[in-house]
Order: sequence, then structure tokens, then C-alpha cells
Amino acid sequence: MTIIIDDAGVGDLLFGVVIGAFRNRTQEFRYEIVDVKYFRFQRFNRKEYLKQASKTVFKLLGKLELKPDEGIHICRGYIFDEAVKDLTRKYGNKRVSRVKVTGEPQHLTETAYLDEIRNLGYRPLKERDKKRAKSFFHMMNWLKKNPDKLRFAKTGWPRLSRYRLFKSYRQVQSEEGR
Repeated sequence: MTIIIDDAGVGDLLFGVVIGAFRNRTQEFRYEIVDVKYFRFQRFNRKEYLKQASKTVFKLLGKLELKPDEGIHICRGYIFDEAVKDLTRKYGNKRVSRVKVTGEPQHLTETAYLDEIRNLGYRPLKERDKKRAKSFFHMMNWLKKNPDKLRFAKTGWPRLSRYRLFKSYRQVQSEEGR
């Protein structure tokens, strides 16, 4: 028996990050969200999203009531670096493995993320996984047309400062002390 942990949305411009947990034996799936506020300038620079991802993983394992004989397979993505350290400290090296997540756990986690961004009113590109840059600019253009949705954007990436849309938003964030 294994619980598989995956993430979706880390590299996307919109929304926070969905972290999903899948119990392979029963096909049970739960997910939680790492709020977008952890991907804004100050918190992003302090890498607070890593601590929050770890807390979220533990919360999901609690909801699924991790059994003493269950292994934990967790995605290789960097967002889980701190979670893996914390899990290994608590459960030991033998129960925690970094894996490439595929199949149903990946599909369910990705679907949960897509549902969340659709709830914002955004319609993702069908080929978003194959064309990351195109998806990024599609999201950015949607934000230009919907500036009231900037509060759902990950604005902490330093390279975003080269875009006028994010320069002004970052100034507002700094003045508000976020």
C-alpha cells in the first residue's frame, strides 16, 4: 500500500499550487492548495512555499489516515524538497521515496488544478503541457484583460518585473506590505 503525492500549477502564472494525495489501493484522492500568497515577492524570496508545501503534505496524510505499513511516494519536484526532509525525519528513509508521478495520481492532481483555474474564469489551453511558454503568455494576456484577477497571479518570480503588468502590481504589493 502506498500514498502518492503530486503537485500541479507550480510553473504556471495563475493560482496557487494544488497538492494531491492518492492512495493506490483504494483509489482515494484528496487535495489541498498552497495559497498564491506564498508565490508573491516577499514570501517567494524567503521560499515560504516550501514550508507550506510540507505542511500541506502532512495535512493530506492526516486526512487519508496514513497506515503504519504504507509507503509514501512523493513527486521529484523541488516544491517537495522540505517535505521530503520532514517526512524522512518522521517516517524514515524506507517509507519515503522520490518518484516520477504518472497515471491516475498525476491526472487527478492536474484536473484539480485545472478546475481551480477555471473557477477563476480562465480557460486553459488544451496543449498547455506541451507548450509551456504559450500557456504562460496566454495566462498573462488573460490577466491583462482581467486586471482584477491579478491577486490570483504568482508575482514573485524576478523575471516578471520586465513586464509592465507586474511592475505596477509589485509596487502596490510593496506599499501594502504583503
